[in-house]
Amino acid sequence: MDDDLETQVCMLQSHMDGMILRAQKNEEMLKRFQDLEMRLLSLNSLRELIEHIHDDALLVFNLEAMSLVLADDSGEINQFLTEDGFRFDEYKSVILLSDVALFKEKLGLSQRILLGEARDKLPKEFWPAKKKSPETVAIIPLVRRGVYLGCMVFASNDGSRFQVDMATYFLERLGKVLSVCMENTLNYEQLRRSSLFDTLTGVNNRRFFEQRIDEEILRSLRTGESLTCLFIDIDFFKKVNDNFGHQVGDMALTHVAERLRDQLRSNDILARYGGEEFVALLPTASEKKGIEAAERMRKAVSEAILEIPGHPALELTVSIGVSTFVVDQPGVSEPIDKSILIEVADKAVYLAKNAGRNVVISGGEVMAGSTVKKQSA
Repeated sequence: MDDDLETQVCMLQSHMDGMILRAQKNEEMLKRFQDLEMRLLSLNSLRELIEHIHDDALLVFNLEAMSLVLADDSGEINQFLTEDGFRFDEYKSVILLSDVALFKEKLGLSQRILLGEARDKLPKEFWPAKKKSPETVAIIPLVRRGVYLGCMVFASNDGSRFQVDMATYFLERLGKVLSVCMENTLNYEQLRRSSLFDTLTGVNNRRFFEQRIDEEILRSLRTGESLTCLFIDIDFFKKVNDNFGHQVGDMALTHVAERLRDQLRSNDILARYGGEEFVALLPTASEKKGIEAAERMRKAVSEAILEIPGHPALELTVSIGVSTFVVDQPGVSEPIDKSILIEVADKAVYLAKNAGRNVVISGGEVMAGSTVKKQSA
């Protein structure tokens, strides 16, 4: 009798210990989840939001892998991320889908979390093509006002991790919080860019450029990679306005902006600086690569004829000045004032004008320490 009672007490104690351990784990999970929520709700930048949800969710939910799939039928999200320097090569699990109907087709109208084996539940479109498929998944819809914004896929190589009958409170709450964050952040990005966007030419404006050049200088200081600045001026633009009128002048500005943008990489930055002047930032580009890019831009403009109804076709050219920020010691060098980099490129434009226009001239390398190292033609 005593032995039976002692056995029951031991079993009860073991059961209570298990309950206490589970309660402690749940409390720890709740604390980590609340911290994650607070971080997400404090972010305004789409780039920061995506980086945080990707990195933090892996830790908070102890995941082996995940993907974040976003509806991007207009290409707007891709543009926002690219302009903000998002490293798609580092976040291959972030997938942008132009076919937004896929979300309703694959996830259904119920907008519920899907749990189970990946081979049954995970659409191939929601997982990176070159990444090994997991064993089990939890697919969390991101929905706001009845519209799919995307979904998150939490993945595990443990065949028992995500089962159909498991509790989904934390996952459902995370989906709702992230959906609100996504909607708010996209609205903020649209509003922010409306004030940083040149409506005439379709490129960024001077305000945006001056924000980004500070960021790119700091990035160069961290990484040790060069940063090249191009200052671009349309030749004889005043004559275009005087001879054809400002409406044709506006057409010429748009035409040149399009030719310039076509020659840049996705992470390069082009902005209208004022009047007929444009500036471009080329992250990671050496002076040589910057001059090569400038030559491509100059050639693209000079070879593209602008047809004007009722007027003779316009043959436009640009003069381009180049300057390159160079860092000898990453993480140690002091930042320079952005005006120095811009001024060197601007002075090189005047040299290009004096050299006959429609040419590229480099003002040289600007070392972290504000000294022009050399000049190149």
